[in-house]
Amino acid sequence: MRPYDSTSHRTPSGTVRFLRSSRFSQRPLVTAKQRGEKTSTYFTGGTLKLVSMLMLKYGVDVEGHDVDVDEGITFTDGELWHEQRTFAVRHLKQLGYGKQAMDSMMRTEVLGLLETLLREGGGGRREVRVGGYVTPCVLNVLWVLVTGVRFSSWDDARLQHLLQLMSQRARAFDMSGGTLNLFPWIRFIAPEWSGYRIITRINNELTAIIMGAINAHCKRYNPNVTNDLIDAYLHEMEARKHLSSSNFSYDQLTQICVDFFIAGAIPIGATLDFLVLMMLLHPEVQQKAQEEIDSVVGRNRLPQLNDRPKLPYVEAVLMELQRMYIITPVTGPRRVTRDTTLHGYNIPKDTTVLISLWSVHRDQKHWEDPDMFRPERFIDTRGLLIKDDWLLNFGVGKRRCLGEALGRSCVFLFSAGLLQRYEILSVPGKSPPPSAPVPGITMSPPPYNVLLKPRIEQAVTS
Repeated sequence: MRPYDSTSHRTPSGTVRFLRSSRFSQRPLVTAKQRGEKTSTYFTGGTLKLVSMLMLKYGVDVEGHDVDVDEGITFTDGELWHEQRTFAVRHLKQLGYGKQAMDSMMRTEVLGLLETLLREGGGGRREVRVGGYVTPCVLNVLWVLVTGVRFSSWDDARLQHLLQLMSQRARAFDMSGGTLNLFPWIRFIAPEWSGYRIITRINNELTAIIMGAINAHCKRYNPNVTNDLIDAYLHEMEARKHLSSSNFSYDQLTQICVDFFIAGAIPIGATLDFLVLMMLLHPEVQQKAQEEIDSVVGRNRLPQLNDRPKLPYVEAVLMELQRMYIITPVTGPRRVTRDTTLHGYNIPKDTTVLISLWSVHRDQKHWEDPDMFRPERFIDTRGLLIKDDWLLNFGVGKRRCLGEALGRSCVFLFSAGLLQRYEILSVPGKSPPPSAPVPGITMSPPPYNVLLKPRIEQAVTS
């Protein structure tokens, strides 16, 4: 198959506008900005009803016009978005995405993480920062799904480069958006000062890694073999090559892969980092979750996906964790697809809106004590799990996160495995870390270390 000509790849030069996040709880639910105008409209207060009306009833769609090129899934809309998303969802399901076919592979990564933490933590004798060890394992899960192979080791140069780029990208994009987001034209005058040059460099290096994997698939292309997402996409490109025009291209494939890694690796890693922090600060919750795991799973094997329905308290802990610390507190830009009147405000067609999911998750009228970590709010009097429509950590509507199945599975398996294997303890002589998140395009906990005391003396099998 014809290899990918990387010289033809175009890097989007625009950036996305985001809300400031220094004090999420006092921010409006929705910020709207009409493209081409300098004025903005702010909707203060907010409820789940308002979010649902925007995303379900009034046809709020994604804004893809603040970048120079519409590619991938995240920043496209209309027929292109529908076509690409439908293809991705269909083929990810066929590859076992988020289901039992992925269970064994994910548990392999969980076991690798647990063994690494045992070694690095010296069996509970040395303090360790767990968060730094989680993201590589999550990236390996995603890399297998997209490319069909896992990184050979934690020292793999590609893995370390990918981790470095993801970290740099997260720091480069903060929620305020900076001067570049407010005045996109300034990149032509001051590319270094505005941050445009570093963002472009990171994006170019990230796409180069993906293009390398695509070219490797092209060299060994077999139309009868589908091992991963890249294989499936190349098959679709081949099937459409006789058409005069097609939305299936190397550039589209590259951007879909980039979207997939950005949307998955950092949020899942940060969620697990917050879990360790909350278990450290709430030892009574940790103990109760561990007792449930011991009762249902035991200590001779790792938790599996089919254990989830039998572990309602562990699920409640994860739901409360993702309520309090929604990793993406503000949705990506959405475009209103028709003139809308909402709560007395006129929102013209093509207005860009940003929706604060943080406001929904911290709404005092609904949650009563939103700033308290209390998993019991998701457990009824019979001990069964309560599903709450106000929990929007994967979004709502037709643009709901397509990675939800894998995200939930990863968070469950890594969390349950960690709680089964280790007791999370504070470091003697050190004050408890603060629980307030560090704001950014994705939220993260403040840096902290813990001791991991093994709860199981002998090795656990996967």
